[in-house]
Order: sequence, then C-alpha cells, then structure tokens
Amino acid sequence: MTAIEIVPVEGRALLNRFIRLPERLQRDDPHYIAPLHLERLEALTPKNPFFGHADVQFWIARKDGRDVGRISAQIDHQALAVRPDKTGLFGLIAAEDDPAVFQALVATAADWLRARGMQRMQGPFNLNINEEMGLLVDGFDKPPMLLMGHDRPHVGRRLEELGLRKAKDVLAYLYDITVDLPAGARRLIDRPLPKEIVVRRLDLKRYNDEVRTITEIFNDAWVDNWGFVPLTEIETDHLAKSLKPLLDPRLVSIVEQKGEPVGFLVCLPNLNEAIRDLGGRLLPFGWAKLLWRLKVSGVKTARVPLMGIKRAASQGVIGKLLPFLLIDAVRKEAAGMGFTHVELSWILEDNLPMRHMNESLGGVAYKTYRIYEQPL
Repeated sequence: MTAIEIVPVEGRALLNRFIRLPERLQRDDPHYIAPLHLERLEALTPKNPFFGHADVQFWIARKDGRDVGRISAQIDHQALAVRPDKTGLFGLIAAEDDPAVFQALVATAADWLRARGMQRMQGPFNLNINEEMGLLVDGFDKPPMLLMGHDRPHVGRRLEELGLRKAKDVLAYLYDITVDLPAGARRLIDRPLPKEIVVRRLDLKRYNDEVRTITEIFNDAWVDNWGFVPLTEIETDHLAKSLKPLLDPRLVSIVEQKGEPVGFLVCLPNLNEAIRDLGGRLLPFGWAKLLWRLKVSGVKTARVPLMGIKRAASQGVIGKLLPFLLIDAVRKEAAGMGFTHVELSWILEDNLPMRHMNESLGGVAYKTYRIYEQPL
C-alpha cells in the first residue's frame, strides 16, 4: 500500500495548492464552479477577521507524488465564549474517493483539535457558521449559488464510514420570482399596513451605519438559533467592505416600526453565475468578462444570505407579516431587474416557521447541506 503523507499548509505556495485542489478533483462535474482565487486567498488568510478570534490549520494529503485531499481544523474562541462546550470545527474537506485518504485527513484534524482540549468535532465549516457551512448531500444536479458549497456524493459516505454522524441539516430554497405569490400569501401581504410599518431600501449615503444596523438586527434575531455566533464589530466592517461591490440598494429591504429598523433582507446577485467559466482566475481578461456579466449583461439568479427580524418585533400578527413584506419587496425589485430565480439559504431543517413561510411563498427546497459531528 502507498503511504499517505499529510502536509501542513505553510506559506503562499502550499496555500495556493490547497485552494486549487478542488478544481482538479471536480473537473468532470459540470455543476462545479471554481471560486475566485483572490477571494479564497482573502477568506483563508488573516485578512479574514475570523482569524482574530480563532486558531486555524490547513493540511494537504499527498499520495504517489500527487495532492489527493485537503482539510482544515478551527477552534473558534468567539463561539466557545458563547457556548463553552469544547467543540472544535473541521472544514474545507475535499478528496479523491479513497477511504484511506479520508481516514488520514479526518484523523489529522481530530488529533489537532483533541491536543488543544476539544472534546467534540463538528463540520464542515468553511471557516465558521457565519461564512460557508455544511456538506452537500442532496441537490448535486444544479450549480451552487454565491458562497454555497458543491461537493461530490462520495464525501458524505466516506465521513459516515469513519463514524461521523449528522448533527443538523440546513436547506436551500429556490424561488421562481417570475411567478406571482400564491393567492393566500398575496392576500396576506396586500392587506393595508399600519402607518407605523414602513419598508424601505438600503440608504447608500449612510452605508456604514446601515450595515451596523443590519448586524445589530442579525445578532438579536438569531441569538437563540442552533450554532449561533454573533458577528463582531471588526467582522461587520469587513463585511461592509467585501459586500459593497455586489450590493444594489434595490435588493436590500429594511422594515421600520415606529421609525426604528426592526428587520432586514439582503439579496446579492449570484456571482457564481458570472464566474462559471473563469476557472477561478480574473487575469488576463477574466475581470472584463466578470464586469460585463455583472454590470452590462446581468445575471439571472441571486441569493438571500442574510435576513432577520428583531425578536421583540416578531410577535403577534404584524410580527408574522414582516418577513413576507421583506421578501415580496425584494422579489418585485429583482424581477424588475431581470432576475428569474432567488435562493434563500440557509434554513435549519427544524426551523418550521421559516420553512412553512418559504413554501407558502412558492419556494422549493432544492439543496440539503449536512453538518456532521463526532466525539473526540
């Protein structure tokens, strides 16, 4: 048997190999879309503020002189401050369909976490719950949206063979926004609103303040959610800078109650649709193609990665109506801009109120992502 070598990623050259490995592993998958290399470099280096409150290590598996797999391990001290349960994370897993490779990768991440006092391992998180999360286990027949993963079917099987078990599933819902809402949902939304309720667009003139408002609502809305980790001020500033090139104020709705922002929805053009044939590269002419598709020819799909209603405002009849108002406002704007489909993701499998709302609006759960766990 050929030995498998596990190489810690140190330096830019190894990090570049780590980033580009999935492109080779999934080169025959017509639905795989290589992320932009520059974006991945920013996400997987200390430019990402996650590194300010986490310990992170990457590894590459080599066999017969080839890179055949990769994995990461993370200890998120921000998460442990919220839930001191000694849970470490793994992520960014990809490998050839070889049981020995998966065994070596998972054992390496588990040993690293165990040596640092962790008692349980969960993942994949790329790198934490507020970025990319979960392994695709259903919905392989369609390409992923912006900041959503796309994995080969064998990955989940290999993890389960190693004793990892499901901790939670999250769902991605797809809306055909060229079709009006079902009659029941339309009657609900078209009722006269109290004068105290106003739905408005994002104000770009107050962009940084608006992003902080959105973050405040997000941290309040989801504090009781499974796996919740609050966004820090530094992460908020980073988010504001990284999202601004993609944000269109028409696709961001904020709902106010008595003049106070209490809910929001952010919809972003699906960058993956624009970069599908760039192979992760913007040079020499990829940047021109990207600019043309995003600003001139447009893309037809979009994703809602962020949404929330303050808990105090979510009660009663009006509170239940607010998410419908946000979604319908963005749906109308997006349809008018030429978009045809919008993904709302991710939704916890047991978040039944949100799931029922999505389905009442005509959304279809078309992808499932799974978070695995294992005691250490």
